Amino acid sequence: MLDSPLPVSGADDSVSGADDGALGTLFAIGGAEAKLRRRSVLRAFVAAAGGAQARIAVVPSASSLGPEVVEVYQAVFASLGAAEVVAVRPLSRVEAEDPELAERLSVVTGIFMTGGNQLKLSGFIAGTPFAEAIHAAYRRGAAVGGTSAGASIVAEHMIAFGSGGSTPKQRMSQLSVGLGLLRGVVIDQHFEQRNRYGRLLSLVAQSPSLLGIGVDEDTAAVVRHGDQLEVVGRGAVTLVDGSHSVSNAYTAKRTAPLLVSGATIHVLPAGSRFDLSRRALCQHVEPLPSVEVAEVRATESGLRELARDIAADGVSPTTYARRIRRGRRA
Repeated sequence: MLDSPLPVSGADDSVSGADDGALGTLFAIGGAEAKLRRRSVLRAFVAAAGGAQARIAVVPSASSLGPEVVEVYQAVFASLGAAEVVAVRPLSRVEAEDPELAERLSVVTGIFMTGGNQLKLSGFIAGTPFAEAIHAAYRRGAAVGGTSAGASIVAEHMIAFGSGGSTPKQRMSQLSVGLGLLRGVVIDQHFEQRNRYGRLLSLVAQSPSLLGIGVDEDTAAVVRHGDQLEVVGRGAVTLVDGSHSVSNAYTAKRTAPLLVSGATIHVLPAGSRFDLSRRALCQHVEPLPSVEVAEVRATESGLRELARDIAADGVSPTTYARRIRRGRRA
């Protein structure tokens, strides 16, 4: 199905105006990301898009709630410090063919595709000048991604629809074409919450060269430098590597359970880093809860004050500092 079993990030080389040395950051968010209080996933997206200088285009083409969903993300991204948030919404392939609409993406530093119907999203934009503009933005360094349907389309192959369940079965899901920003992978979302283990396993069984990526809700698989995946958020990212597996997918009939033996499973919580090219764990750093971060900072401050008191040998830190300055002048 693919020329290489290794996932390689990047746009089509034919995209004009691309800068091969400046790949941006990809965000595949599993859906239902926190928009109030703890907003670690969306905060990370704004930071990758430039923080206070971020100019973000929200693409709500997959959603049936266009204006309403745009208002939500405009409010969230603005509250997180983004300089500008605009809606760019092709409502058909005809509109996605419009060069003027695609041109609106040439000045943004982030492109965020909302959830909804992923087949609708793919049908509207895949293979159009609008898709080429997304590629060009990514290649010049923009943060590109989205949530739910907006996460699935980042990959070269996208799950169009399918059923849930723990057991992989024949015909459990169907693939469609994605944007191809991340090659050699297939991404599923709402992964743990909707019990999508079986359908991701079935896809890997049918196409062992693909690396399956399942992303939980309020969680993001963040890909930097083209192949370095980092997990951000409340849940986990599950990777299924079937490159050395054995399956009967080529003989199984209709909806029969599939044999999948020898697949490698990686379950990565927040703080984990994974090399997609080598298909290997890089490291895991347990992130501290925000309350603990505040406590650590307070403790550090207290220890510094204590060190100054000990060095002052009973006098106040101010008096001790004055003595030090006098000694230096002498």
